[in-house]
Order: sequence, then C-alpha cells, then structure tokens
Amino acid sequence: MSTSLPLPSAMSEAAELCVSLVPLFQGLSYEEQLEVARVAHPTQLDRLQQVYGAGSDVSQLMVVHTGRIKISRIRSDGHEQIIRVLGPGDFIGESAFLTGTRPDHAATALEAAQLCVFRHDDLGKLVEKHASIGLRMLQGVSRRLGEAEARLAAVISGNVSSRLADYLLTLPTQPTTDHNAVVELPLTKKDIASLLDTTPESLSRQLRALSESGIILHEAKDRVTILDADALTALAAHVQ
Repeated sequence: MSTSLPLPSAMSEAAELCVSLVPLFQGLSYEEQLEVARVAHPTQLDRLQQVYGAGSDVSQLMVVHTGRIKISRIRSDGHEQIIRVLGPGDFIGESAFLTGTRPDHAATALEAAQLCVFRHDDLGKLVEKHASIGLRMLQGVSRRLGEAEARLAAVISGNVSSRLADYLLTLPTQPTTDHNAVVELPLTKKDIASLLDTTPESLSRQLRALSESGIILHEAKDRVTILDADALTALAAHVQ
C-alpha cells in the first residue's frame, strides 16, 4: 500500500507561494509556476508527525515549504542515525520517482511544517513539459551525493572537531556589532551528535575545546558565537 499524505482538493495561496519560492521550480516563468501550483497539494504536518517510514511505497514528491524534516535510519544497535535535516526549498521522494525504489529511511517533522506535495503521475507530466524541473531535481540529488561522500570521508577520518566546524559554518549567521557572527543551533545536542555521527559527550567536549581555543564562544545552550572564522574554516577543511 502506498504512503500518501492528506491532499487538499483545491489549489491554495500556500501552493503558489511554495512553488514560487523553492529552487526546484525557479527556472519557470510565473505563468508556468501557476500551472505547477494547480497540481500541488499543500499539506500540514504536526511536530514529530512521520511523513513516511523505511520501506514505505512513497508515491509522491514532497517539497518543504516551511519547517524542518528529519531524515533518519535506525542502526543495527537500535539507535537512530540522523542522515540530514531538510529545510524550506528541499525535497524528498525523488528517488522513488526516478528509480521506483522504496526508501531505506524515515522522514519526520521536527516542528510544525508545510509541504507542497505532488503525485508522481502529475510530476511526470510536469517534467515531460518542463525539462528544467527534472534537471534541477538531478542537480539536487547530485549535490546530496557529494555531501554524503564528503561526510563519509569525514567519518572515516574520525575527526569530530572538523565535522563540527564544517557543520557550524553551514548554519545561517547573524553579524554582531564587534564583527563576529552568531549561529543558532537548530537541533538538540543529541540530534546534532547523531547528524555528525558522534556521541553527545564527544560533541560537548569538542564545543568546549573550540571555546577554550578562542575559536567560538558557547555561552547559551543553543547559541554559538564564531570568534575566529578563519580558524574554523581551516579546521573544517580537514573534512574534505
């Protein structure tokens, strides 16, 4: 039985906004985006609501409009391994569309979220008519593959501090009056540790080590100030 999210029957303003904002459809004209929005189904998710589970027959492409979606697997020891966290503009369900394979992971909303959902039949017709959609989808898949390869190399190296530095540099920054940059940690330490393939204890040690070396300032639980961006960048380079 295929996995299907609730699909409202009528196009809404949310669908139009989603289509106009996500990179997947930004190669289209406004009129073409409206055409895409007519087959998009805005879908609301509650916090911790599962989008689909491992092995599900996913028959839809789901584009994140607002909120964050966690992609994770359960390891052989029973612990959850977070693979990545999707935000606005990211999409899931493309592998099933491109290859027909079932996912080996689960997708769960980390917070209340909105998705634009496309049935595979509708998506196939759109790709046939607008080649840029398929191209951007493949570019997204290729980018994820490159990120996965870099992450695998970093895990093999065993360098947790480099992985942490690289992660901090990927987060949105807010400049401060003294020319430093502040980042908000979007996940709990447990989830960040899972994403970086380490333990919460090791993550805490690395944050403390970066603080003691003057590279960052970690005063609040979910707030980090980057004091030496050059040093953090040099450390992150070791994950390559």
